[in-house]
Amino acid sequence: MKTLIHKSNTRGHAKHGWLDAHHSFSFGQWYNPERVHFGKLRVLNDDIVKAGFGFGKHPHDNMEIITIPLSGALEHKDSTGGHGVIAKNDVQVMSAGSGIEHSEFNHSKTEDVNLFQLWIFTNKENVAPRYDQQTFSSADRQNKFQTVVSPFGNDGLWIYQDAWVSLGNFDAENLSSYQVKKEGNGIYLLVIEGEVEIDGNILSKRDAIGIWDTHAINILSKTNTEILLVEVPMN
Repeated sequence: MKTLIHKSNTRGHAKHGWLDAHHSFSFGQWYNPERVHFGKLRVLNDDIVKAGFGFGKHPHDNMEIITIPLSGALEHKDSTGGHGVIAKNDVQVMSAGSGIEHSEFNHSKTEDVNLFQLWIFTNKENVAPRYDQQTFSSADRQNKFQTVVSPFGNDGLWIYQDAWVSLGNFDAENLSSYQVKKEGNGIYLLVIEGEVEIDGNILSKRDAIGIWDTHAINILSKTNTEILLVEVPMN
């Protein structure tokens, strides 16, 4: 098993007044040659968007874009006619495909929105752009991992890549495990809240660990913990 550790305070940071963003991988004006991507995971941004503000219409192509709100609500509009508002326990998927323009604004005029946005390289280029969203029950991820995004051909939210995105909420002193779903895939695990121990490494809020060349990992929650886990092909 091979591992790398990304402590929360080593992430890129950009503050634009209306936007407070932390980047797990090189993004915008922040570039770290050792942190361009993890396998097919290209972007993992932790954004706080102030009330009444957001990202104006902008283009993407040939990327799978996944948005997970942690608090507040985000409004999405795109050039396919897709339109929706997502909040905590919702997940949004957008296959940019052959090209799409979209905007994302804080839906509230009074409350900030905090969200994760992930970009995953696609395995099928120039597909028809598409948008989908789904609400998940937090009860279904208590002391276990809940898959919220999976590859094309599966039920629920899917993307054009052999990748899985999962969320989990774990009680203190809970020992859990995760089995890699496809041979050769790696795991990028980020602690949303709390503290965990993995392979002797202690990870706290917003710390992350990349793991590959293994079939499974064990996770000991030192406190009540929330986890984001992304399984992706490594090449």
